[in-house]
Amino acid sequence: MEWNSLILAFGLTLFAGLSTGIGSAMAFFAKRTNTKFLSISLGFSAGVMIYVSFIEIFAKAKDSLTEALGNEQGTWLTVAAFFGGIIFIGLIDKFIPKGENPHEMEMIENMTPEQRLQKKDKRLMRMGGFTALAIGIHNFPEGLATFTAAMNDPNLGIAIAVAIAIHNIPEGIAVSVPVFYATGSKRKAFRLSFLSGLSEPVGAIIGYLLLMQFMSPLVFGIVFASVAGIMVFISIDELLPAAQEYGEHHLSIYGLVAGMGVMALSLLMFI
Repeated sequence: MEWNSLILAFGLTLFAGLSTGIGSAMAFFAKRTNTKFLSISLGFSAGVMIYVSFIEIFAKAKDSLTEALGNEQGTWLTVAAFFGGIIFIGLIDKFIPKGENPHEMEMIENMTPEQRLQKKDKRLMRMGGFTALAIGIHNFPEGLATFTAAMNDPNLGIAIAVAIAIHNIPEGIAVSVPVFYATGSKRKAFRLSFLSGLSEPVGAIIGYLLLMQFMSPLVFGIVFASVAGIMVFISIDELLPAAQEYGEHHLSIYGLVAGMGVMALSLLMFI
């Protein structure tokens, strides 16, 4: 295994995870939430992830598993691993309390001094802390997805890292706003938001330590198909609803199509 590939994979995972800090910084320096921009960006991220999951990741997983097990068994296992990934991330989502779920978006304009004084209490600090924990749990499999993709194909890893980074930005806002309400401290809010993204590189490290020593076409195919399922679920369950919540319905769809188009073009360029 080349060290350059390993360093790149970890670097991309770190970049994607710590993008929660970008969202936190935006909350402190912007006066209003640019809802149209976020709607298009989240739709774009969903388009990238859905397209690459079905066209590239699922296909590579199937190729690897059919090589290891034959066409019939390999195809069945690819499909099973894909839905296994969906079930895995779905269970994670189910066991996170709704009030602390990172799908619950916060708006930058809610950070006015008047509202902060009105809402400053311990419940908001608890909400911010649990939101950070919830995001950390969500980001763990995302880190594994980014790392695995980057190890197999750096160009694919870059695309996934950028898509996940975009969707981590509003999550950073979701952590920092209630913490700032509760404490009045931008530093504490930024630190907690920033740290919540560290679970992605942690996911990459654990994935590397547990899986890479056993890596084979069979293991790679199962992991890659599961990653495809995880990314499709995140796109449908998190990104698209958030994109439509932030802006007009058509803006999120325009972003979705643009994300698919950019991903398709980038893959064609590297044939």
